[in-house]
Amino acid sequence: MTPVVVSWSGGKDAAWALHELRRRRDVEVLGLLSTVDDRSDLVGMHRVPAALLQAQAESLGLPLWRMPVAWPCPDEVYVATLAETLARNAPAARVLVFGDLFLDDIRAWRERMLGALGFEPWFPLWNRPTAALAEEMFDGGLRARVVCVDGSQLDPRWLGREWDARFVTDLPAGVDPCGERGEFHTLVLDGPDFRWPITAPLHGHATDGRFHWLTEEDKEC
Repeated sequence: MTPVVVSWSGGKDAAWALHELRRRRDVEVLGLLSTVDDRSDLVGMHRVPAALLQAQAESLGLPLWRMPVAWPCPDEVYVATLAETLARNAPAARVLVFGDLFLDDIRAWRERMLGALGFEPWFPLWNRPTAALAEEMFDGGLRARVVCVDGSQLDPRWLGREWDARFVTDLPAGVDPCGERGEFHTLVLDGPDFRWPITAPLHGHATDGRFHWLTEEDKEC
């Protein structure tokens, strides 16, 4: 059995990568690793409260290890914090799993970063056609909500919608069905590995002028 840790944003691709791993008999998932803003306790680009990821982890029956860093975070600080967090929580692991789909520069950066730490990155969903992958997720019972929109690529009115077959059908031409170019990000509410669905009381809106996020209440960035 290969012990692995899953890089966990709370979004659909991370959730489906976990699902792929749990279907294998030669892998043991030790836990979920999430990068959070050390000031706000919000999760990376998604900007959802880390408490919602904790709720996901409890439903999935896995520990969640928060990695607090300044946001945005310099690479050298990120790598040092990652090494310390993995050594403290999962010393047996030498594999970190990502839900990346097709961006070569992101994959190359992860490979360089983890190689320097003696870790191997896995990409279970790599180069899967995203329209077919989205359909597979829908058919598999995954439910997700759009919690971040890049207004330079997609109208902010898409914020808050369910990520489902209708969403993908309605997308403007050129927008990836899985948002792999950063057009949007999601929060998973239920799926085949969840023991119960989670609720996300996000009814507000925040923006920095370009990006738009669902929040617990309206606020300015």
